[in-house]
Amino acid sequence: MKYKHKFFHAFLIFMIMAVIQPLNILGAEKYLLGSFPVNTSERSTFQGKFDNVRVKIIDLMEETGACSVSVAVAKDGKIIWEESFGWANREKRIKANPHTMYSLASISKHITATGLMILVERGLVDLNRSINSYLGRSKILAFEGKASDATVKHVLNHTSGLPLHWQFFYENQPYQPPSMEETIRRYGILVAAPGEIYQYSNLGFGILGYVISRISGKSYQDFMKTEVFLPLGMTRTSVGIGPGLKDYAAQRYDANQKPIPFYDFDHRGASAVFSSAHDLVRFGMFHLKNHLPDQKQILKDETIDAMKVEKDPNAANKEYRFGWREKMNDHGYRSISHTGGMPGVSTEIKLIPSEDIALVVLCNSRCKPVYEIDNEILASLLPRFARNLEAEKRKAEKKVDKKISLPRTLLGKWEGQIKTYSGVMPIQMIFQNDGDIHVKIENQLETLLNSVNFKDFILTGVFNEEIKTEDTSCFPHTIHLKMKLRGKRLYGYANATARPFFSISSWIELREKS
Repeated sequence: MKYKHKFFHAFLIFMIMAVIQPLNILGAEKYLLGSFPVNTSERSTFQGKFDNVRVKIIDLMEETGACSVSVAVAKDGKIIWEESFGWANREKRIKANPHTMYSLASISKHITATGLMILVERGLVDLNRSINSYLGRSKILAFEGKASDATVKHVLNHTSGLPLHWQFFYENQPYQPPSMEETIRRYGILVAAPGEIYQYSNLGFGILGYVISRISGKSYQDFMKTEVFLPLGMTRTSVGIGPGLKDYAAQRYDANQKPIPFYDFDHRGASAVFSSAHDLVRFGMFHLKNHLPDQKQILKDETIDAMKVEKDPNAANKEYRFGWREKMNDHGYRSISHTGGMPGVSTEIKLIPSEDIALVVLCNSRCKPVYEIDNEILASLLPRFARNLEAEKRKAEKKVDKKISLPRTLLGKWEGQIKTYSGVMPIQMIFQNDGDIHVKIENQLETLLNSVNFKDFILTGVFNEEIKTEDTSCFPHTIHLKMKLRGKRLYGYANATARPFFSISSWIELREKS
């Protein structure tokens, strides 16, 4: 009888709530999608502001097949909206909510940078010191410039000369990530002089995570947990999936809404952090210097400011600094942001410092239109942003096919080598008068260089041959070239790419054959 009485009370409360707060059509859609609205007195001011964003999210999910989207928005030091739509795990029928942990991909970079800056403040790391001075037996090797000139700051800003790199290791494959020392030995090469060019490199931030571990005496994941996540109250944030957190993590899904096996990296500092929308927006609030009462001041305000883009007209990169991208005119506002994308992941965090706004959009599918959601959120809050966004939508984009023009100094035969960690491979390129470029590696078939571009003395293109190493032999791959022309010399990297497994680079250098 006692249990029946409790059941009657629960049923009565449910019926009263159903009468007081009936579901409208949008509310029904939100319920079916698994939304998790949070109501507080601070957020009532913005009630109704985001109805158009909810519709946009639902439309995007229907168009793209995204399994879930989780958003959070903060303004003036308060979270004004956080809500989730869809399934964190479709097979287990687990709905997403603002505390669901999503794989962040490259948003991990500014989180790693935050951890590194703690060591900088403690005097344990010098930003202007060579990165090699913080490494172990394996050091970065320079094919161009001097390795000793590649500083910690260069690595943070993607201007060290390290090439393009990513490598995923799936739990259903027999291949395991090598040690960081082995990864550095194989791929820690400078293909440009430090400070000369901007080249986005996951390997660089993987190395920074390794530096954190070596200098702190803790594993990278333990340091980030004890020095960053817990002091900032980020209890649903970890490097990888920490113990006891697996049930709270969103499953990654492919374009066909099929679960993707769990994967890890050889560049964890660049890509391995998981976090919830709730935690990540609070991380953004920390970087807006909101000084939340339940967050420890793990960095000084002046350090937080120093992590934003410095105004150096001679810098190789003027938009990226310490894991953040800066846009001076983002529909009328200065924004600081980062996105993340990899198999089963689309994420974004954006700050508008002048308006004290932080927003987060997380998705457990590879869904590029998800990045449109941040615009809709900001348009709902900022009239000037909305006007500029609408003007941009009305503006017709005219695409003009431009024929690539190669300098005559390239015409003829060029010969050289691709240097991998396991050996040397001869390569030959023939630049013809009709614009075709023929490529031949060793005794492989001669093939055409496709998707050719030449700008600012940088030649890029793709062709179908093989770079034969232990890593690349696992899967069929294409080769992406990026080389600088300097006099009668072409040099840079040859990148073996096999999606969704790896994109790993080797040094390439050719000279004109007289």
